[in-house]
This record gives sequence, structure tokens and C-alpha cells, in this order.
Amino acid sequence: MRNKIFMYLFLFAVLFIIYQYMNEKSIFESQESQIEKLEARVQKYSDSIEGMNGRIMDLNYFTLMGNDNAMTYFENRGYEAAEVEAMVSDQIYDFNLQKGNNPLVPFEGMEGDMKINKLKFLNHKWILADFTDNTYWGEMILEYYFNERNELELTPIASFLYPN
Repeated sequence: MRNKIFMYLFLFAVLFIIYQYMNEKSIFESQESQIEKLEARVQKYSDSIEGMNGRIMDLNYFTLMGNDNAMTYFENRGYEAAEVEAMVSDQIYDFNLQKGNNPLVPFEGMEGDMKINKLKFLNHKWILADFTDNTYWGEMILEYYFNERNELELTPIASFLYPN
């Protein structure tokens, strides 16, 4: 009788171990497939990020901070490119605070005063600017440089007004 009990306990233990093995195996396989799916997603997103970084580099090609030659130009004159960009932007936007049109905008506002909205520094000489009077809008290219007295000079080069 004692041998039968041990035999049943042994068979029960073997069946229990087989059940645990099969259960753990299915859990392990499920986790492995989930890990593979997640790794595929990570790879997909990594490729997407690399593509976006490439696009960002392309877009930054014509910017002051993305142009090593333009930054070197300012460094040779004793300026930091970021400081120049901030200083020039501040001066241009300060013209917006004056009563009337911004003096850099070569068009008179028809529905209000012409003000500059956005600036994009192309390099160490030129800025692309967007302006509007809240009804009509346009774009222009500004030239900026520091004269021999290290004073900032701004000159509109070309501009256009979009048809309404």
C-alpha cells in the first residue's frame, strides 16, 4: 500500500512537472514573439529617426547655426553666432514696437501696420523675413552686417507682397 502511494505521488509529481514545463514553455514563446515584435518596432522607429535627422540636417543647411563658414566669420570678428542672431532678431522685432509700419518693410500697410512676424537667418549676411498687416502678407530678404564702428546695419534687398 505504501508503495502504491509513492507510485501515485511519483506519477502525480511527473504529471505536475510536465504541466509546469509546457506552461512555462508557452509563456516563454509568447514573450519571445512579443520581444521580436517590439525589436522590429524599435528598428522601424530608429530608421524613422535617422531619416528625420537627415531631413533636419538638410533643412539646417541654409541657416546661420548650421553653416560652419558663417559661424567662423562671426568668430573671427569676435562674436558668437547665437549672440548675433539674438541681437539682430531683437533689433528687427524692436522696430515692430514703434508706432506705424516697421521701417524695414518696403510696403505700407493697407489694413493696419506692416510688422515682421518671422525671421530665418540664411547665413552671416542674409535673413529671410515674413511680414503682414493681418490681411496682406509678404516676404523679404534683408542684408545685415556690422560696419567699421561695429554698428549693425540692416538693408532690405528684395521683397514681394502676396496677392490677396
